[in-house]
Amino acid sequence: MSNALLDALLLQSGYNATLVAIGAALLGVAGGSGGTFLFLRKRALVSDAVAHATLPGVGIAFIIMVLLGGDGRNLVGLLLGSAISASIGLLLVEWIARRTRLAEDAAIGAVLSVFFGFGIVLLTVIQTMSSGRQAGLESFLLGSTAGMLFQDAVVIAIGGALSVVAVFLLRRPMTLVAFDAEFAAASGVPVRLIDLAMMGLVMAVTVIGLKLVGLILVVAMLIIPPVTARFWTERTDRVIWIAGTIGGVSGYLGAALSASAPKLPTGPIIVLVCFALFVLSLLLAPNRGVLAAIVRHLRFQRRVHLRQGLLALAHQEQIFDPLTLRVLRRNRLIRGDRVATDRGRALAARTLRDEKRWQVAREIHSDETVSGRYDGLTPIETVLTRDEIAEIDRIIGGPSVAR
Repeated sequence: MSNALLDALLLQSGYNATLVAIGAALLGVAGGSGGTFLFLRKRALVSDAVAHATLPGVGIAFIIMVLLGGDGRNLVGLLLGSAISASIGLLLVEWIARRTRLAEDAAIGAVLSVFFGFGIVLLTVIQTMSSGRQAGLESFLLGSTAGMLFQDAVVIAIGGALSVVAVFLLRRPMTLVAFDAEFAAASGVPVRLIDLAMMGLVMAVTVIGLKLVGLILVVAMLIIPPVTARFWTERTDRVIWIAGTIGGVSGYLGAALSASAPKLPTGPIIVLVCFALFVLSLLLAPNRGVLAAIVRHLRFQRRVHLRQGLLALAHQEQIFDPLTLRVLRRNRLIRGDRVATDRGRALAARTLRDEKRWQVAREIHSDETVSGRYDGLTPIETVLTRDEIAEIDRIIGGPSVAR
C-alpha cells in the first residue's frame, strides 16, 4: 500500500481530502440505506429520473447567479437549483402516473429524457456566456472534486449526515410502505406522505452527490448497495444497514483512492469500488452467492448418485456411471472390484426399505402434504412420526426398524 493511499485512508491528506472522504462515506451510507426502500418498493428507476431532472436546475441556478452579479459557481446555490428542478421532475412523474393511463416507467422515461435534454441545452447556452466558459458545470455530469473549496466539502459532509439521520428516523414507516402499501394504509400510515418522503430522501442524496459522484453515476450509489446487501441476508432491517455500510465503505475507499492518485476521478472510482463489492458478494455470499449455489448443486448431485448407487446395490444391478462409482468408493460403500462392502450392503438395504416405506406412505397419505415432500432424498423420519413408520413397517412385513 502506497504512502499516499495510507495517508488518505488515515485522513492525513489535508482538510479538503478529509472532508471529501467523510462526506463520501456519509453520502454512501445515506444512498445505500435510502436506496433500499426504492429497491424494496420496486421503483429503482425513479432515482434515475430524479438524477437527470437535476441538470436543468444546475443550469438555471448558474444563469440566475451570473445575472445577479455572482460568478455562478456557488455550490449551495447550484444544489438549491438542482433540488428545485428535481422536485419538479419528481412531482411530474407522480402526477403523470396518478392522473393518466401511462405506467410509472413511461412517466419516468418522459421526464428523464426531457429534463436531461433541456439541461444539456442550458449547458450549451452557458458556454456562450462571458462568465460561462470557465464554469466547469460539466463536472456535475460525472462528478469532480478537483478545485473543490473547503466550504463545498463542508456542505457535502453536512448534507450526508442529515440524510443518514433522516433514514434512521423514517426507516420503520418506509419499510412498511415498501413491503405492503395497502396494509400500511390500513394501519394508519400516511402512504402518500411516506412515498414523498422516500422520494425526497432520494432527491436529497442525489443533489448532495452531484458534485462528488455526478448525476449519471449517483444512481449507482442508490441501487448497487441494496442489491449487494440482499445477497447477505433475508431480513429487511439488516438489508438497510448492510446496504448503508457497503455504500459508506465504497464512498470512503473510493475517495481515498482518488485522493492518493489526483488524476483519478472521484465519482467513477467510488462506483467501481461499489461494483467490486457487488461482484464479491455475488460470488462469495454464503446463502445466495454463486459459489454457494455451486456447492449446493454439487452436494445435491452427490446425494442423488449415492441414492441411485445404493438402490443399484440393493437390486444387485451393475453400476456403470463413473460419478456414481466415485461417490460409492469415496464413502467406502464398494471395493475397487465394485463389490459392496458390509457397510454398503447395510445402507443399500436400508435405502431399499425406505423406498418401500415411501410407497406405502403415499398410499396411506394421499394428500400432497406427504407425497409432495417425497424427493427420494428426504429421510422419512423427518416427515412421519415413529408410530406411523412402525405401522408402515407392519404393513410391509418383517421387523420394524423405526427408531
